[in-house]
Amino acid sequence: MKHSGGAGRFAERIVVGLDDGGTRERVLIWIERRPGALWAVGRQVNPQHRETEAPRADDYVWEGFELDDCLDAANATLEDDAAVSEEDGGTERVKPFVREELLAPLERFFFGR
Repeated sequence: MKHSGGAGRFAERIVVGLDDGGTRERVLIWIERRPGALWAVGRQVNPQHRETEAPRADDYVWEGFELDDCLDAANATLEDDAAVSEEDGGTERVKPFVREELLAPLERFFFGR
């Protein structure tokens, strides 16, 4: 599956690790802005193997209205997956989500610039 960076998706990270059988897996974590001023955090395991890039309802780990709460939820999810990856021998570092990276697409969303 190839992701097109849907209109509401503002930021994403990929954590590479190993599944229980020792096979390489990718975990995609993203933040999106949804209708009604709702923020959402999603998580998909091996999205490249899915038939469609559309997220399923159970892919969402958090929804709410506060940006700071969204960042907390996204970074907690990211940290959990990164910790598991490190325990399995992964050495790749993933940057945390930061407020500034969400403000630019939010401004474009509202003001078209």
